[in-house]
Amino acid sequence: MGIDLSDYEQGTKLSGDYDVALATVQRRLAEIQVAYIVHRKSAIVLVEGWDAAGKGGTIQRLTARWDPRHFAVWPIAAPTAAEKERHFLWRFWSAMPGAAAIAVFDRSWYGRVLVERVEELISEKEWRRAYDEINEFESMQHANGTTLVKVFLHITQEEQDKRLAARLEHPWKRWKLNAEDFRNRARRRDYLRAMHEMFERTSTHAGPWRVVDGNDKRAARIAALTYIADRLERGVSMAPPELPRAFTVLARRELGLDIQPDDAPEPPGVSPRSATARASRPKRNR
Repeated sequence: MGIDLSDYEQGTKLSGDYDVALATVQRRLAEIQVAYIVHRKSAIVLVEGWDAAGKGGTIQRLTARWDPRHFAVWPIAAPTAAEKERHFLWRFWSAMPGAAAIAVFDRSWYGRVLVERVEELISEKEWRRAYDEINEFESMQHANGTTLVKVFLHITQEEQDKRLAARLEHPWKRWKLNAEDFRNRARRRDYLRAMHEMFERTSTHAGPWRVVDGNDKRAARIAALTYIADRLERGVSMAPPELPRAFTVLARRELGLDIQPDDAPEPPGVSPRSATARASRPKRNR
């Protein structure tokens, strides 16, 4: 069964304390990032949605407790002249994460089948071909061991208008607005049609779509962050790696800490199994 955006317009309020829920999921996300670092795994988190749906706020809270050395946020704008001369996916390859890294996209390659389609910036043949190209692109990332998380924040026209009006009146937020926001608003029906086909054609095993009801900002943030955490956890072991025993002994000795029996390094050439067996062998009286 396909995704129907009208199912995500209730705007249900968050039950419980927002600050507690946010702190809880952010602690969880911090541990997940460490797991990706120590286990040398990679992930892509892309956030799509309507203008003023809360993409930036979600990403800000997603990365709030992450080590900046191991993630990057990529805000995607219109392609440059040089990028237009190449395949539309060319500009995204250099942003793909390596080992121990997470790449976060504020908008993404899905602009090809959304704004570029609706605004007729490319031919119908090009945007129709893009579905298979995107699926293959994402399949390659998945096959390379990269976890892929795709979130779409949905809001109603009424809610979007409230937020656009609030931005217009706020002296430190009005800079976010531009004429394109209102041009996109005027073509909402065309965008809904494009979104429906995008979900239908590109929600795959490697990269399923998750739509989040964004009409209540706080509830949307917790829902989106929880889903992202769930997906990221599935792609990495959450078991912390053990330190080499020789290093543990060294560190404890330097810090003046007690050395535990389990910390003692084995003599060279003696396996842990044989050492354990020897230790459990009864001593003979002499």
